[in-house]
Amino acid sequence: MHARSGPLDGIVVADFARVLAGPLATMLLADLGATVIKIEHPRGDETRTWSPPTFEGRATYYLSVNRNKRAIALDLANPADLAVARRIAERADVLVENLRVGAMARWGLGYEDLCEANPGLVYVSISGFGDGPGASLPGYDVAVQAASGFMDLTGEPDGPPTKAGVAIVDVETGLLAAVGALAALHARERTGRGQHVATNLLASALFGLVNQVGGYLATGQVPHRLGNVHPSLAPYQPFACQDGPLVIAVGNDQQFARLAEALELGELAQDPRFATNEHRVKHRSALVDALTARLRTAPRDHWLARLLAAGVPAAPINTVAEGIELAESLGLAPRVTLPGKLGLVSLANPLRFSQTPVDYVAEPPDVDADRDWVLAWIEEEARGRSDAASSSRSASEPGGPTS
Repeated sequence: MHARSGPLDGIVVADFARVLAGPLATMLLADLGATVIKIEHPRGDETRTWSPPTFEGRATYYLSVNRNKRAIALDLANPADLAVARRIAERADVLVENLRVGAMARWGLGYEDLCEANPGLVYVSISGFGDGPGASLPGYDVAVQAASGFMDLTGEPDGPPTKAGVAIVDVETGLLAAVGALAALHARERTGRGQHVATNLLASALFGLVNQVGGYLATGQVPHRLGNVHPSLAPYQPFACQDGPLVIAVGNDQQFARLAEALELGELAQDPRFATNEHRVKHRSALVDALTARLRTAPRDHWLARLLAAGVPAAPINTVAEGIELAESLGLAPRVTLPGKLGLVSLANPLRFSQTPVDYVAEPPDVDADRDWVLAWIEEEARGRSDAASSSRSASEPGGPTS
């Protein structure tokens, strides 16, 4: 195992996860320097077949969340393969799994099965709906978007509920799982013991609804979709310009005054209907009409330049390609070419560290690509533990070395 530059160098992760939430969490840990061993059925992770699009015959869905990992294929129904999986788990610092609730325990790989042999293990479980009455429910992102209320909040008021353009619940859950793993590793520094960390898609989806759930719990008022309108801010939405839409996001009264000045509509800032955010939300329709009438008189880029110069948050509605181009123009370096035979261009990790930078050491592995490496690592770890145990016994014998 070679040294990495990231803050998690030396941490080993047993990755029993599949699809998106779990693999995203483990890729984050891998980006930060952890050695991640991806353990998958010989059929491979489902996302290996989720295409189009593909790159060099490989599904880009899989490629997007599996860089910087080692891979070994193990059929846990096979006793020999199960023994290998257990040896990996017993030598790992972190284990991440998102299989059906109870599946790992049935193979003897549950937390209670492993914690005695590996008391420092941080064991992260991801489920769809928890391990109680919802344990048998399959956890798929779009179903949880629907069940959580997310879809009811997304789309136009007079249109159908709409899912997000990405598996947002899986992404939220993966991020929370990574945070949980890091917090448990920190706690282990104090206690010397690992622990079981659990999260699920439904709880993560509700957590991601932030102010909408907060408003309901505090007041009992059920929020519903408002399209591109914000329930608590105005103006905070797209506006039609002469040649296309422009998003304007005013977060306080001072920004609104600057908006009115930049649009040469100073009278709006003096209008008592629009003097405060609370009043602007109450009189949103009249405000939107006045702003739209002005914005339609000139092209989008004309207004964008004026608003940004005035310190008013505004943005065009870009395509994904234009979003990448914007990040590049701002010096954010969103692209990274991964080492390996594919020459794969991947999205860079958004974290920046002044002392322990993220590094990129491997493209997403093919099925079973690192079997020899993983088996050699297991043997090396076993020898190291045996040698350490022998040294400890020698030190405790009469006449043995003392500190």
